Amino acid sequence: MSRALQPDEELVELDAEAVRTWCARAFDALGREREEIDAINVYPVADGDTGTNLYLTAEAAHQAVEAVFAASGPDTAETVRAMAHGALLGARGNSGTILSQLLRGMATVLADGRDGEHLARAFAEAARAARQAVAHPVEGTILTVASAAAEACAAGGTLVEVARGAYEGAATALAATSGQLDVLERAGVVDAGGRGLVTVLGALLETVTGQTPDHPGTAPLPPAAPREKCAGEDGPAYEVIYLLEADDAAVALLRSRLDALGESLVVVGGDGLWNVHVHVDDAGAAVEAGVEAGRPHRIRITHFASDATPAPGHGTARGAEADSRYGADDGYGTDHGYGTDDGYAYACGTADDDARGERAARAIVAVVPGEGLAGLCAEAGATTVRARPGEPPAEDELVEALRRAHAREVVLLPNDTDLRETAAAAAERVRAEGVRVALVPTRAAVQGIAALAVHEPGRRFDEDVVAMTAAAGATRYAELAVAEHRSFTSAGVCQAGDVLGLIEGDVAVIGQDLTETARTVLDRMLSAGGELVTLVVADDAPPGLAAALERHVRRAHLAVDTTTYHAGAEAPPLLIGVE
Repeated sequence: MSRALQPDEELVELDAEAVRTWCARAFDALGREREEIDAINVYPVADGDTGTNLYLTAEAAHQAVEAVFAASGPDTAETVRAMAHGALLGARGNSGTILSQLLRGMATVLADGRDGEHLARAFAEAARAARQAVAHPVEGTILTVASAAAEACAAGGTLVEVARGAYEGAATALAATSGQLDVLERAGVVDAGGRGLVTVLGALLETVTGQTPDHPGTAPLPPAAPREKCAGEDGPAYEVIYLLEADDAAVALLRSRLDALGESLVVVGGDGLWNVHVHVDDAGAAVEAGVEAGRPHRIRITHFASDATPAPGHGTARGAEADSRYGADDGYGTDHGYGTDDGYAYACGTADDDARGERAARAIVAVVPGEGLAGLCAEAGATTVRARPGEPPAEDELVEALRRAHAREVVLLPNDTDLRETAAAAAERVRAEGVRVALVPTRAAVQGIAALAVHEPGRRFDEDVVAMTAAAGATRYAELAVAEHRSFTSAGVCQAGDVLGLIEGDVAVIGQDLTETARTVLDRMLSAGGELVTLVVADDAPPGLAAALERHVRRAHLAVDTTTYHAGAEAPPLLIGVE
């Protein structure tokens, strides 16, 4: 896999195989040095994981490059793009996210040329792109080291001259970082992120020269170096990271919103796919901002406090991410926030409260079609609001249900795209009464079922809501309905009486038979993957519909499980969920 140079041989071009070798060597080097880098991690948060985060980011880049080589014989452009894209998808932590943007900046230039001049321009573009991605650039960090590398080789030259100049410039700048930030000077260390970048540049120099560079000169770490307080003591309590599908205009607004919420904001990527990293106290609000900007997924939320007790369903405090089953899937945050202070005053102080007794800690309110689903949700402990055909619940009905839940914290599941504004208004009215309300923007009843299934009252409110919204976001949904009149649809012209298969709200299939149309819809949904199918069948659906679909899934999709619920009367003939 690695390209070995002969004695005295030097590369003149950074071809695809050289990029592959660089990527593999950077991954290996960060693996060897990650403990050392972790040990000097005191900025921006002294959580001792910068080396690990850089290593995991490099691992993702390495795997992406190996994947394109396994599939074909890629050229340099394909290889550097794969490296950058892999790093974007797998970026971890503040420094890992910045490293992914550095690689993306380099890829935009190296895709057009492979010689020393292009490499010098690539370093310059990388440094520029990384600074642009950080809301408030700070000197004495990985950004400083990246800029120094670019400046040191700005004059160009051969591939080796540029690579050596960048490495030496970066190493010199790294040694100076301890005098640029008070926190580094007090700890007697250099910047951990910059140290990792020097390792990556050292791997590049070794690739083009065949010689291992000297270990970068770093200030020695005292045996008992004083550590700065971690976030959570005098800084934000959570690190929030997610991938986001959104356009440039939406991301610009997202940057402003997240900048007001927290610190260490880094937004990297482009062309519709972004990696968002921020440190905040209100994790829910950070995820909500992503929802309003586009479609977030692979949501990871980490609590910084090393001595915190893990919430039920989570691992260590450092690894207290949203439920891992959903954290790596297509989750999308909450709507309208959850409040920013765990010490929020919840008591309403009304006479009605006195009559009904103390409020419960937490409750769920769900809008459901059909009496069967209402019973199912009620058994799970939810307060339900019935949605009848053509009669969505009004704002006052939702307000009454939120009050009836009689809890200090309430999660509202509207289960209908058209109810979002109504639900948001109802939630705002009840918040004004001292109740903490989170609106999870579920768009269908099957998403509400998925959210309710992972609800855990014992964990922190923000963590519970994020897990529920991630579960809902990982559930694709469909509905079968009967056309009432002739109409033009996204799947063509339908006639009155035709069966319509709607996937994610759009007509995707027009058929004559409910069962056959349902099979077609299921096959289309499962062609994109899935592990669990949920069927919600109404009373007026054809007899044997659920059994026929269950048999079809068993025969055509062997690894997929099926669960069936009965919606009762006044519900759509069939609702489908795929997780």
